[in-house]
Amino acid sequence: MSAVPWLTVLWLLPVVGAAVVLLLPTTRPNVARWTGLVFAVATLTVALGVAMAFQPGGEQFQFVESHTWIPAFGAGYTLGVDGIALVLTLLTAGLVPLLIVAGWHDDREVGSGKRVAHIYIALTLLVEGMVLVSFLALDILLFYVFFEAMLIPMYFLIGGFGPRTDSAAVRQQRSRAAVKFLLYNLLGGLIMLAAVVGLYVLTVQQDLGVDGAGTFDLRAVVAAANAGELGAGPAVLNALFLGFMFAFAVKAPLWPLHTWLPDAAVSATPASAVLMMAVVDKVGTFGMLRYCLLLFPAASDTYAPLVIALAVIGILYGALLAIGQTDVMRLIAYTSISHFGFIVLGIFAMTSQSQTGATLYMVNHGISTAALFLVAGFLVSRRGSRLIADYGGVQKVAPVLAGTFFVAGLATLSLPGLAPFVSEFLVLVGTFSRYQVAAILATGALVLAAIYVLWLYQRMMTGPVAEGNEGIRDLVPRELVVVVPLVGALIFLGVYPKPVLDFIDPAVHQTLTTIGSVDPPPPVPVQPEAANTGGVPHER
Repeated sequence: MSAVPWLTVLWLLPVVGAAVVLLLPTTRPNVARWTGLVFAVATLTVALGVAMAFQPGGEQFQFVESHTWIPAFGAGYTLGVDGIALVLTLLTAGLVPLLIVAGWHDDREVGSGKRVAHIYIALTLLVEGMVLVSFLALDILLFYVFFEAMLIPMYFLIGGFGPRTDSAAVRQQRSRAAVKFLLYNLLGGLIMLAAVVGLYVLTVQQDLGVDGAGTFDLRAVVAAANAGELGAGPAVLNALFLGFMFAFAVKAPLWPLHTWLPDAAVSATPASAVLMMAVVDKVGTFGMLRYCLLLFPAASDTYAPLVIALAVIGILYGALLAIGQTDVMRLIAYTSISHFGFIVLGIFAMTSQSQTGATLYMVNHGISTAALFLVAGFLVSRRGSRLIADYGGVQKVAPVLAGTFFVAGLATLSLPGLAPFVSEFLVLVGTFSRYQVAAILATGALVLAAIYVLWLYQRMMTGPVAEGNEGIRDLVPRELVVVVPLVGALIFLGVYPKPVLDFIDPAVHQTLTTIGSVDPPPPVPVQPEAANTGGVPHER
């Protein structure tokens, strides 16, 4: 184990960066922006260093740090990273510098119109730091604290920043969306807190901690849960599972707890919306993998058909509503609801292929949503309208913008050769081996995705140049710095996903082994081949 607490350094860098930015003079907005970017890039550098030193075939949790936090409650400051947490950490650390550059001029305070770059950048870095702790925590209480704390800076990012042209009605709508986001997630967190307390009581009763204090150590509780040593009946464990699951389903979000997402996404600036959908919401699906399945394997198996049914409804519901949208940003937000349904479907199908696909989907969705939402945001900032009907012929006046929008759209519909195709294919194949009907219904969303993406591109980018679009300029160098890496990642991971899968596969195998889940046998038995017959099957 390294003498340097790299995981602590990883999450503290953006938090320290936020503090430094807040201390800078408010009259020097560019200094605040560049300082925030430097800290974000430093965080990415540390994350890459951790990834390079990580051993996919080694211990499940690596770079483990453990210190006493609240001994009276058996709570500790315990961090560790496995392959699943690592790829999500890389996603977070990779996106935030791009989002800071993309939102370089998004720091206008709602209402006053003043530039408050130091607050905007600091809030972004705070969200990053808190999300990173959530991915790295191996203490249940530590995870819960930061799971809730990240809501506060995200609330201010949604409700506090917008364009100068915000009318009173738009500001009111923005405020409502921020409050709705906060209340939904606080309610989920409150129910989860009851489940956390209930789980702690079980550890006290079974004397899993030191001196009768109980424990919040995830590894100790998981070991006891899978050995049947928590001393609780199925009804209690089912209730605790539902407490955790409800909070994660709100955060993800899973239908029908999704209604806060479209309003929050269109009310926030594009960079903040991407931070929410591509980074913060992944804590929900990560929590399902890390906490629901590992802590409550029997309850997860019991409720899997119900969760899968909700996921399939969300997949189709999000795609259908996306087709009917007139607001380009709201349309993209509804596509995320559909994509999160695929992720949850893969998690609860509980096969190695589906869970590998679901984890990879978290990464690919973050990249594709960032690309599509940010390019759409660049276009909306030029035209001043989110209405699809106000566009047309954009590819003639801004061909690079239209081209990157097209590639990001094709990734959203999971075109072969682009990153989301691999993850969606794995989810569907893995699900089909256990839940054939659910997989077949989910496949219908592929057709719906082709409809809303291609129709959207046709209406906005092709045809004659619509009135008012003549002056739309193409992407500028700052915007290309954001878009080119995202498009490059979509193509690279679509052609060669192995580097990411090498991290994910062992972690998924360990998860399934821990909960005792075995892949179903293939429907057609494979006959063994003779060793010296050139691959000719044995005769029966």
